[in-house]
Amino acid sequence: MIYKAILFLPLIGALIAGLFGRAIGHRAAEIVTTALLAIAAVLSWIVFFDVGFGHTTARVTLLRWVTSGNLDVSWGIRIDTLTAVMLVVVNTVSALVHLYSIGYMHEDPSRSRFFAYLSLFTFAMLMLVTSDNFLQLFFGWEGVGLASYLLIGFWYKKPEANAAAMKAFVVNRVGDFGFALGIFGIFFIFQTIGFDQVFAAAPDMAGKTFNFLGYQVDILTTLCLLLFLGAMGKSAQFMLHTWLPDAMEGPTPVSALIHAATMVTAGVFMVARLSPLFEHAPTALEVVTFVGVLTAFFAATVGLVQNDIKRVIAYSTCSQLGYMFAACGLGAYAAGVFHLFTHAFFKALLFLGAGSVIHAMHHEQDMRNMGGLKAYIPTTWAMMLIGTLALTGVGIPGLAGFAGFHSKDAIVEAAYAGHTPYNYAFWVLAVAAFMTSFYSWRLMFMTFHQSPRWKDGHGAHGHDDHGAHGAKHGHDDKHGHDGHGHEPHESPLVMLIPLFVLAIGALIAGYSFKEYFIGHDYKAFWAKALYEGPNNHILHDLHSVPKWVAWTPTIAMLSGLALSYLYYVLAPGLPAATARAFRPVYLFLLNKWYFDELYDRIFVRPAMAIGRFLWKGGDGTVIDGTIDGTAATVGKVTDRVVKLQTGYVYHYAFAMLIGLAAIISWFMLGLGGVK
Repeated sequence: MIYKAILFLPLIGALIAGLFGRAIGHRAAEIVTTALLAIAAVLSWIVFFDVGFGHTTARVTLLRWVTSGNLDVSWGIRIDTLTAVMLVVVNTVSALVHLYSIGYMHEDPSRSRFFAYLSLFTFAMLMLVTSDNFLQLFFGWEGVGLASYLLIGFWYKKPEANAAAMKAFVVNRVGDFGFALGIFGIFFIFQTIGFDQVFAAAPDMAGKTFNFLGYQVDILTTLCLLLFLGAMGKSAQFMLHTWLPDAMEGPTPVSALIHAATMVTAGVFMVARLSPLFEHAPTALEVVTFVGVLTAFFAATVGLVQNDIKRVIAYSTCSQLGYMFAACGLGAYAAGVFHLFTHAFFKALLFLGAGSVIHAMHHEQDMRNMGGLKAYIPTTWAMMLIGTLALTGVGIPGLAGFAGFHSKDAIVEAAYAGHTPYNYAFWVLAVAAFMTSFYSWRLMFMTFHQSPRWKDGHGAHGHDDHGAHGAKHGHDDKHGHDGHGHEPHESPLVMLIPLFVLAIGALIAGYSFKEYFIGHDYKAFWAKALYEGPNNHILHDLHSVPKWVAWTPTIAMLSGLALSYLYYVLAPGLPAATARAFRPVYLFLLNKWYFDELYDRIFVRPAMAIGRFLWKGGDGTVIDGTIDGTAATVGKVTDRVVKLQTGYVYHYAFAMLIGLAAIISWFMLGLGGVK
């Protein structure tokens, strides 16, 4: 019963707020949805300690779902350690986001609809993480896509919000096309889509191939790559990442939910859940590692120069997801899930903290128009400081540190133990750690320190060469206030309480659970929820890396902090000077490696041209020209014929006489063929 309650309480809240929100009022809708999510969060923690530390796995069949030929699928709930971890992440963060939104959205006239969408989003993610077969996984997969579309475009009167929602929907369709093909291939090969049946049969398919266009292609590699394509879209990996920063057009609580607990973590969960398949497809794992490492590096470079406070954190999410995929690709699935777990706390903390800053600045999001806020919103500053310490991985190797220190450093150590070619994974992730520290502290210094730039309305001067790049920054409010002339103020208690709770997680989640997630007894904790091949010893090997390897992420963190302090505290003129000196590089990073412009040239404009041709040429000229033209000609002929029908009897009699005379003349002249 407890499992059903966890799954369906958010759905009940979504239905109440969505269908009866106007009848019961906004306040009642807020209280009902938040209370139900809080209950689900408490129950999730109970299940986490019961399943994770009890080393058990439970399955509950709800109903028979689809039966067609060999396809027989039931809707069931699968509860193991991996699911329990995800339940804690999803419901805890969602409950806190619901509570935070009561304060953040208090002036919005459609907030009951907003809370209905939030709860629906949570239910779809719960469907995904409790799935026991590929069809249910796909159902939840598409459900979070739908909910993200509704929430990103919540302020539908803003053209930017509509465009961002559509972009997220379309880009994810690219990944989901590969994901669907992978599921079709699973059923074609295994004649089932149940996880247990597929996992049991996977070893027999290892190394087998099929013929494709004259080439022998490995079956499991192909299936895993197709499934991973879906993960790339949902988790915003390199090439399919372009929707993620634009998703910031939605309200800030939505950003926290998407980035910390729901949509973007779905891809990491999926790869971890399907570890019994990926372990038998080493080439696919190499691709996962490469894409993850590249994403971590790419997003970190772009985050260095962003000026919108939410976009900096968004690219940080993209980069951290790269770390998680890199860990999974190396076979350190537990390390990837551990980072997902700790990341949920400090990333939700940073996003909600950014929302508190935006609230204090009357919906201003550009960091160049901030500065000196520590004196005005000290509680928010303290909470974001804890989030930054956790994200950058502050700690002492061999002892203790903030949440990100334990999980992210474990991934860097696993990258070294994985022995990738030239150790590229280790070195690139170490460089990404340096950049993460730089842009994270840059955010703190520009927002809370330096002199207040919002007082005189000239905040954009002197930072990152703002003049010629034409960077666009949105406002987290449909009214678009700029905040100049308004004194910042601290957020209400209802918005600060979630920050306090998340700060506790950012402080202790890494140290408290490290031994269980990736320690020497990790196999007992995971209880076969994650699969490791017989030659996979990476979680054992990462504990025996050289000391200099273990210290590398810490050195990278300290270097990034020192450089950021130099640029934005000691010598605040350096950013603009550096941007001018390296202008091509600066513009390249500021414009996000020009991916949007590239995709516009390659995909959007040709698609628009084809559509315009089919509209003007096909529909306008061919279809309208032939059908409508023929109809017009026939109409003219019939109009003239109709005019002969006068309605006078003598006209008809006269016509009959003329016809009779013509027939008689025809035969009299011998033209009728009668002799």
